Amino acid sequence: MKYVIIGNGAAGIHAAEAIRESDSEGSITMIGDETINPYCRPMISLLLEGAIQPDKLPIRGSDFYDNLKIRPVLGKRVSGIDVDNKIVFIQNGERNLRSVLAHLLDKLMSVTGVKPDPVKAGNSETAFTYDKLLIATGADPRPVKVGGQDLENIFYMRTETHVREISEAVPNVRNALVLGGGPVGFKAAYGLMQCNINVTIIEREDRLFPLRADETASGMILEEVSAHDLKVKLGTEVTSFEGTRKVESARLSDGTEIPCDMAVICIGVLPALSFVPRDKIQVDLGILINPQMETTAPGIFAAGDVAEMTDIARKTPWVNAIWPEATAQGRIAGTNMAGRRSVEYKGSLGRNTIHIFGLDLMTGGLINPPSDDPQYEILSHSDPRLKTYRKLVFREDKLVGMIMVNSVEQGGVLLSLIQSETPFRVPKELLLEPSFNYGQLLT
Repeated sequence: MKYVIIGNGAAGIHAAEAIRESDSEGSITMIGDETINPYCRPMISLLLEGAIQPDKLPIRGSDFYDNLKIRPVLGKRVSGIDVDNKIVFIQNGERNLRSVLAHLLDKLMSVTGVKPDPVKAGNSETAFTYDKLLIATGADPRPVKVGGQDLENIFYMRTETHVREISEAVPNVRNALVLGGGPVGFKAAYGLMQCNINVTIIEREDRLFPLRADETASGMILEEVSAHDLKVKLGTEVTSFEGTRKVESARLSDGTEIPCDMAVICIGVLPALSFVPRDKIQVDLGILINPQMETTAPGIFAAGDVAEMTDIARKTPWVNAIWPEATAQGRIAGTNMAGRRSVEYKGSLGRNTIHIFGLDLMTGGLINPPSDDPQYEILSHSDPRLKTYRKLVFREDKLVGMIMVNSVEQGGVLLSLIQSETPFRVPKELLLEPSFNYGQLLT
């Protein structure tokens, strides 16, 4: 069996490990666009703020590929897939007759036992044949479409390379803009503040963490960051960057102009699937997959930030681009690719935990349901003195969403209740009491 895995992030490496647990002999080729060993992407902000050194990022050792008998093809991006002939092309690889011939000769060898000449077969570094394919390319930063974005000192923050480039520019920076007021935007801003840089967050929505918090929680976050001298401008966005060689200022949609000698763009991500043939593989925002992680093209699987499947809380197809989902989906995809047994994935669940100066935030599931939909019931309680807030969203007798600000110790239990879709058999109002033990709901 010939396996090709596109992507050497969380989903890709867990898929490879799952394959090896069932198939010790099949060949595995792993294609990744970065050149370093697999690392923990959520920790790159700690690298920016100086909390960790680069050697703490890797999640697998330098012998990872050798130990699993993986052929790594690193520093390369996939340019296309020939679904009919089962060929993956990378960068300057072309869908030419020579590559198709390579695949046909491989089939001939499997039938006749005659090994073809690899030069004649065209087995170059630009095309790879497969029996089973996993697309685990993750997501790319959502681009901005404004003037002046080609000026120096304008960065994204998605990869280890991005953070390294930001860090190299930091010594000559006094004022920075962060575009995006979500968790990644805050982490970028916090990291820059630890480098003694004045930071302003620009958020186009009218509140911080617009996708991860409601109005009450967002207000508490704004109050907390403002108390720590992190400036925020809400309800506006950058329309252009100004400068000669390096960025010197940014013009905003509200007509103001802010001086800056660095900008970091953190306005979200999009699944990395430009190479995916949409006439062969069904795509919405992400690649649509079934519970076995298989796409609409037989033998081709998808996992991680590039995959779209049923969201447990929303009951609709959704892309939950978070690390825990990528690792779990990768393992299930790898198990099913190896074919020893069929394993189903129940669905994904969005959740986030973050420390914001002196405030802890944990959210999960559907936190902002339609206000005019009678099937949802919302309970909430806040204590301004203790700076705590708790919000629970129910659909009938099941918890589908939660927000906790401070006192988040039992938040993991609530997430488990959402994932397990456990019906509640106690008065819901009890769940808002500070002394209530959620653990008893799991017994």
